[in-house]
Amino acid sequence: MKKYRLLFIISVFYTSVSSIIAQNIVVDDTYTAQQLVQNVLVNSTCANVTNFSVSGDTFSGNAKSYGYFSYSGSAFPFSSGIVLSTSRATRTQGPNSDLIDEGNINWLGDADLEQALAVSGTFNATVLEFDFTPLTDKISFDYLFASEEYQGTAPCRYSDGFAFLLKPVGSTAPYQNLALIPNTTTPVKVTSVHPLIPENNGCAAENETYFGSYNPTTYPINFNGQTLVMTAKATVIPGQTYHIKLVIADEENIRYDSAIFLDGGSFNVGVDLGADRLIATNNPICFGDTLTLDATLAGSNSYQWFKNGLPIGGATNPTYTVFNAGIYTVEITLSTSTCITTGEIEIEYSNLPLLSNQTLVQCDPDGNGTSAFNLTQLNATITGGNAQLGAVSYYTSLTNAQSLTNPITNLTTFQSSSGNQIFASVANSFGCRNQATVDLIIANNPITPLTPIQKCDTDGNLDGVTNFDWNTEVTPNVLLGLPTGLAVAYYISSNDALSESNPLPANYTTTTPFQQTIYARITNGSDCYGIISVVLQVLVFDPPQLQDQTIYTCNGNPINLSVPNNYASYTWLNGATTNTITATQPGIYSVVATNAFGCQKTKTFTVIDSEVANIMSIEINDFNNENNTVIININGNGSYEFSLDGDIYQDSPVFTNVTPNIYLVYVKDKRGCGIITKQIVVLDYPRFFTPNGDGINDVWYIKNIINQPNTSIAIYDRYGKLVYSFNEKQNGWNGKSNATDVFASDYWFVIEFPNKKIVKGHFSLKR
Repeated sequence: MKKYRLLFIISVFYTSVSSIIAQNIVVDDTYTAQQLVQNVLVNSTCANVTNFSVSGDTFSGNAKSYGYFSYSGSAFPFSSGIVLSTSRATRTQGPNSDLIDEGNINWLGDADLEQALAVSGTFNATVLEFDFTPLTDKISFDYLFASEEYQGTAPCRYSDGFAFLLKPVGSTAPYQNLALIPNTTTPVKVTSVHPLIPENNGCAAENETYFGSYNPTTYPINFNGQTLVMTAKATVIPGQTYHIKLVIADEENIRYDSAIFLDGGSFNVGVDLGADRLIATNNPICFGDTLTLDATLAGSNSYQWFKNGLPIGGATNPTYTVFNAGIYTVEITLSTSTCITTGEIEIEYSNLPLLSNQTLVQCDPDGNGTSAFNLTQLNATITGGNAQLGAVSYYTSLTNAQSLTNPITNLTTFQSSSGNQIFASVANSFGCRNQATVDLIIANNPITPLTPIQKCDTDGNLDGVTNFDWNTEVTPNVLLGLPTGLAVAYYISSNDALSESNPLPANYTTTTPFQQTIYARITNGSDCYGIISVVLQVLVFDPPQLQDQTIYTCNGNPINLSVPNNYASYTWLNGATTNTITATQPGIYSVVATNAFGCQKTKTFTVIDSEVANIMSIEINDFNNENNTVIININGNGSYEFSLDGDIYQDSPVFTNVTPNIYLVYVKDKRGCGIITKQIVVLDYPRFFTPNGDGINDVWYIKNIINQPNTSIAIYDRYGKLVYSFNEKQNGWNGKSNATDVFASDYWFVIEFPNKKIVKGHFSLKR
């Protein structure tokens, strides 16, 4: 964190040395214990001080760890006093340019300090002790603690210790430590008074209010950091002799030294008038209030009160009542001695919160003469939006508002008739309160009922639910004919409108199809002007006649496109405005029809041209024992279906499992442009025949072969010898060769068609 010595040229050093000395404390370590106590610290006739002692380390050259310091600048809070250190006292002189890290393990610690702080292992203790007998019941003195351990993360773990130990002389009770954080039992240490230490996984702030500063290198004392000026105080018994021990020591080791600085002349044996009442300390007196100061001490003493250093005429009683700000001092002359003791307190006043009286106007939807008022909506206007003020509370009487009794609890639903007055109470950050009045009025403004507000369902769903923009589509109708300057908010129910709960968003989508009632709250500032119902109607325009349609034409013929002639207007994509147009070519034609309510519906006509198919070829795969197939090959600008009998159609041009027969193939345009036909023959051969003269299967022939001109059939035995041949015009083979019956056996055939197609197979002759 610090410290590096800089080498200056000789001339600069000599010209600046006097100013450097003037800017830093100067330590004289030749003072005796009695001089430090009587001449520096106490300097009061209200305490008899005796039995002085001081101890520490005697360094080389007789340097001591304690001494008297003086200061003439403005950067350090004390102009003179006592310094007690764990190093040479002269090392505490500024500037803050090098690290104080000295001492030795033979310089012992202090057992009383260890007991007071509940620690062990202290070294390098410096102790100033004395006895005193107070003549009043209060003592106090001012001090600050400074340490080299205010650096890095050391405040999270390490601290030297010090204590101001007090107890009656001769008592065996433990010492009372006066060096505590105010209103706690926590000793003042580096580890108990520091700001947030964020770096290197440091630690949270501890009692940061009492941390003074990290000191720059030019600071008047040679320490890294220090506390604020703090006050050690105690209640004592007048006439009782006490022993006080002021002690500081290194803790755990002799490294990184610390010191306590005691303000000269601050050892006050006097009267405690209480803590200062300041705005800075958040405890001023509220405007209009008084504070009674009590300086009473036992005995027939004389009192004189002062304000801002000037005596207050007639203020000679032990108590004094303060009515306004100032520094108040009491001077008490004890009748039994020459002691003149004092007490002082500074008083500041806080202004009361500046509040604004209000009138709140509420509506009465059911007309019964009472209504529910939402008082919270006045909070910002009563306080003028001052975020420094506290919460606003409401009461039915001024007395309750002033005493904070029986507050109104149903703030958002407070029931009242017109003309009632309630009271608001608000405190500032110091607890100072003021009151404002609130007049409750019920509005009685005539508002003409609204006709339903209609809107076409245009969001594409046509479900009777759509979005309304209050600002453009509803509010102008609500405010029509009403005074200017009014505002409108919308709610699901009249109760919500009355309490201003759950306002609807600026763009609202209805939740009830086709018709929904909502409620409009009309306001004039924070006042309710009126609440009316608003019927929202969603119009759905979706007649069946305006559904999209596909229309087919044949061979490019024109066609009329038409929608019903009972709507307000028509607009075609091509600019026509009649309900009918003529389409002369395929394409997309659309028309927007508008009804009497202004709702629009678009109908799209898709015009597609078609034609009769052209059969290019038919593939017949026959002679497969009824597993025959027929494939129809076509072209054409249409959508076609196929049939082999004219009754049953299919989308595929492929027919399977076709039995042998003569068929008329049908190809039909689905769009109505016509049918084309063509005859085909599906052939097959018998797998056996029985030429026994019974009239059944006596002849082997190819059914329907007569429809295949110029076809020849040859029959062979198993040895390849031609047995018989015939053509399509002959009756077939009767099982004879040269008029003689051939043997029962398997025979082979070859069929030759005129298109060079050849079919081969075999069959059985059975006898």
